[in-house]
Amino acid sequence: MIYDIRRMAAGEWRQLRAIRLEALQDSPTAFSTPLAEATAFSDAVWQEEAAREAHSASSATLVAIGEAGDWVGTAAVAPLADVPDHAHVHAVYVTPAHRGASGPAAALMAAAIRFASDHTDAPWLTLGVHEDNPRARAFYRKLGFAETGKAIPYVLNPSQTVHILGYQDFRGPRR
Repeated sequence: MIYDIRRMAAGEWRQLRAIRLEALQDSPTAFSTPLAEATAFSDAVWQEEAAREAHSASSATLVAIGEAGDWVGTAAVAPLADVPDHAHVHAVYVTPAHRGASGPAAALMAAAIRFASDHTDAPWLTLGVHEDNPRARAFYRKLGFAETGKAIPYVLNPSQTVHILGYQDFRGPRR
């Protein structure tokens, strides 16, 4: 299958809401927002997020569009406000029917890495993976991310951890 990988548009808030709610139901520990909270968000909240992600100079949500025009995956990237010099990939999700080697996950990640490189000055690109998701950690390692040895408490259950991986080839030494 061929996927169209692109940045979401501001008016696509309904699609964003639908895939995000699906992602929270399918993979709740991969995200930091509970499904019940996201379900309660007003249309205005989704509209604001879509507009921000479509127009921000330094952050974006990239989407994978299937042949039928449906959203089958997302990956977002943004600078980390609390961690200077870091951009962070987050909200990575691919619908179950489109997972695997022939799915859009690698292309979504390539687009997120390219966006971070082109639109941020951050020397480091990171992402976090919940301790109970070794499959995702293996996938990210295949793409060039490496364990940093850092872990943070999972925001929805601080007794669990999120492992931080860094993209090794993000930027060469600064001159």
